[in-house]
Amino acid sequence: MSLEAKALGHTGVAGAFPLSFRRSISSFPSRLLFRSAFPPQVHRPFQTLAVVKRSPKRLKYSSPRFTKKDGLLYVQVDQLGSDSWKLDPVAELLKEGAVGVIPTDTVYAIVCDLSCHSAIERLRRIKEIEPSKPLSIICRSFHDIDTYTTGFPRGNSQGLTDIFRAVKHCLPGPYTFILAASKQLPKQCTRYGTATSKYASRKNVGVRIPDDPVCQAILEKLDRPLISTSVKSPKENEWILDPVIIADVYGPEGLDFVVDAGVRVAYPSTVVDMTESAPRIIRQGKGPKQPWMIAEDDDSALDD
Repeated sequence: MSLEAKALGHTGVAGAFPLSFRRSISSFPSRLLFRSAFPPQVHRPFQTLAVVKRSPKRLKYSSPRFTKKDGLLYVQVDQLGSDSWKLDPVAELLKEGAVGVIPTDTVYAIVCDLSCHSAIERLRRIKEIEPSKPLSIICRSFHDIDTYTTGFPRGNSQGLTDIFRAVKHCLPGPYTFILAASKQLPKQCTRYGTATSKYASRKNVGVRIPDDPVCQAILEKLDRPLISTSVKSPKENEWILDPVIIADVYGPEGLDFVVDAGVRVAYPSTVVDMTESAPRIIRQGKGPKQPWMIAEDDDSALDD
């Protein structure tokens, strides 16, 4: 028995084209392809500069061949999260050790279950991440941050500013905060290597709580944090913002699923190092600089 349906392709992208799919009724959830009846509108306040151009060779996954035999799951959802039921198979795959792509409030991210060591290693292989390259974690709440890090600095009688209270106004939001890792964080996140080489120690980890309904829905269904790294083109070293192209580029590398919530804008998170005496911005991104943050080149602020 077979089921056939058609849907419109991405809106807001030049050269929109019809998409269609066919699937056989099967017991495997990874053979499903969801398409929203009404594709979400994509609002772009900034010009997209880092999107990879669509070429005929890179459009193969927009055809019925998208649901290929090796089980790549492609789920198109409303960016406002109104159809979060479509994400149930994604959460189940993550629990089973899958590696896939989800949206955040900035760019798309390749993610896996924080508690699955083999998935973390596979994520590194798919993205070709060097052993010394840090990984971040996407959290549901401050409770997760307190579990896997030593937490944000609290105020004291010696005049230390209560940074935690200030950070609560930034999260959820487009910030990555670098904190000291706790012992609860798996060693694959804080150090990485092979049996023939020494682990490269890394005591710090970046943490995020994205302000994105789809991302938050996945975290709630999974009920634990995710290991995360942003999706970039292997050759151009630029963010890939179109989920169709992401599937085309990383699908053959072993990606298990892609959650499509529309084309993103090339605006990554603002990275703030909280391990020093004063919070320092090491990458200015979408999150605006707060009064209690010091810019990387703001040496005068250190003398105050």
